[in-house]
Amino acid sequence: MDLDSTLRALVPSSISVTMLLGFFAYLGIAGTVIPGKVVPGVILSDGTRLHYRCNGFLTLILLVALLGIGVRMSFISPTAIADNGLELLSATLIFSFVVTLILYVAGHRSHNQGSSLKPHVTGNLIDDWWFGIQLNPQFMGIDLKFFFVRAGMMGWLLINLSILAKSVKESNLSQSMILYQIFCVLYILDYFFYEEYMTSTWDIIAEKLGFMLVFGDLVWIPFTFSIQGWWLLRNKVELTTAAVIANCIVFLIGYQVFRGANKQKHVFKKNPKAPIWGRPPKVIGGKLLASGYWGIARHCNYLGDLLLAASFSLPCGIISPIPYFYPIYLLILLIWRERRDEARCAEKYREVWAEYCKLVPWRILPYAY
Repeated sequence: MDLDSTLRALVPSSISVTMLLGFFAYLGIAGTVIPGKVVPGVILSDGTRLHYRCNGFLTLILLVALLGIGVRMSFISPTAIADNGLELLSATLIFSFVVTLILYVAGHRSHNQGSSLKPHVTGNLIDDWWFGIQLNPQFMGIDLKFFFVRAGMMGWLLINLSILAKSVKESNLSQSMILYQIFCVLYILDYFFYEEYMTSTWDIIAEKLGFMLVFGDLVWIPFTFSIQGWWLLRNKVELTTAAVIANCIVFLIGYQVFRGANKQKHVFKKNPKAPIWGRPPKVIGGKLLASGYWGIARHCNYLGDLLLAASFSLPCGIISPIPYFYPIYLLILLIWRERRDEARCAEKYREVWAEYCKLVPWRILPYAY
């Protein structure tokens, strides 16, 4: 595809806009109507406490079922997303800019009106736009941060399924594509099965909603996380049996560390006396968990996340750096986030945090970093 064709493909058509808005409309309606466990979030920095309807798993299953019926009845093409990938990318990017602008204006307005949501205006245009002003903005009773993460994760799965369908249609389905698809499906289904754990993550409890999160959730997650699938659609990779086994081991270890660490943190916040690995938890200053994975490294969940990201790229082999863009980017992002989190915790917990750092000296990778 030449430059002129690429630029034309980036112009959103009515089809891509309809697909995108229909997807968001479904998530808004289904997220409100479909039953699910209502989970109280942690107390936020502004003193508020939100409640989240964790029905993402049922919402996803129903969405896939409805799309399957649509494909069966020839209402939609299973390759529609893959065929309109660039259009959907640009349409989602434009949508992200519009949403961020609305959030920016609404945040300033509620700040000037003395809103009880207590939006934090720094006065720095770039910071207020990039990081946002409001901690947990709501729209029609829906927490937008929770909604956008859900949209990104489901969008990632839909893109992958469409890529898989296109691969089958073009008769170039490979072992590498199957392996990549299996890993991603397991990861995404697990995310929604344990969706309530999201309510105690950094994104929900600490980050304000600005372009960084909106772009990250709506554009970066679905389109960048699927870069390996796009690459495998045009490049065939033959893996040895040893490579397949090694790839599976990396995925399983990454999953165990990622899920285990996040689960321990979530359970601890709900019940500080709950046992960790069969033993009473070790707690520093009555506030910080120093048992289990959190006694191995201060951000052990990031290590699991990085191993999972690597496992998504390993099926592509080592003939090109393109499939490894996502894990490399994630490494940079998580180190940057870890530094910000360390500074925030040092200010919040002071001597308790210093004691924890002394007990657990490793940040992400034990004995290395």
